[in-house]
Amino acid sequence: GLDPLYIANEGKLVAVVAPESAEVVLAAMRAHPLGHSAARIGQVNADPHRFVQMATAFGGRRVVDWLSGEPLPRIC
Repeated sequence: GLDPLYIANEGKLVAVVAPESAEVVLAAMRAHPLGHSAARIGQVNADPHRFVQMATAFGGRRVVDWLSGEPLPRIC
């Protein structure tokens, strides 16, 4: 029931790079053992409303809202 977009998620990297550099950056990341699963996951498009949207596993779209409050701590 926890939304992974709104809880602490350590050890992950989201890099925003120019489209013409994406393949070079992916190759460099994949060359490292910890980056073997690096993947392009999206693109930046001009949006006058400045919304961030993501595609859902069900084929729909979801607005990624601003965080509110503090993220949940790690549960160890």
